Amino acid sequence: MNILVIDGQGGGIGRQIVQSVRAKMPEASVTAVGTNSIAAAAMLKAGANRAATGENSVVVCCRDADVIIGPVAIVIADSLLGEITPVMAAAVARSGAKRILVPVNCCNNIIAGVPDLSVGRLVDCVMEELQRLFPQGK
Repeated sequence: MNILVIDGQGGGIGRQIVQSVRAKMPEASVTAVGTNSIAAAAMLKAGANRAATGENSVVVCCRDADVIIGPVAIVIADSLLGEITPVMAAAVARSGAKRILVPVNCCNNIIAGVPDLSVGRLVDCVMEELQRLFPQGK
């Protein structure tokens, strides 16, 4: 299974997701793409198999992913203070991969009906969904 984790800014959410995937699904191949080098480095340090940075990396890696995980901002052009370009958002949205989006209310994007949970609890929800989609990690 090829899991693509996309994050921006400091990479904190992506780092926690990579750590959790590594702990619960060690056989998975995890590719981390940061919208900047700090985010990519944080996810690589957390245990991603490989990491890249930038718009073209998002486009290329979305082609081969089975699952894309990241904050909901990765499908909203100009979000994360402008780090998500329209091309990045479109690549994620058009990918044939399953998407598990973390409902983080930030950057003027508010998700109605979603309780304000800690990032740790949101990562737990990501893992529950990932394991529901791929019960044997395949």
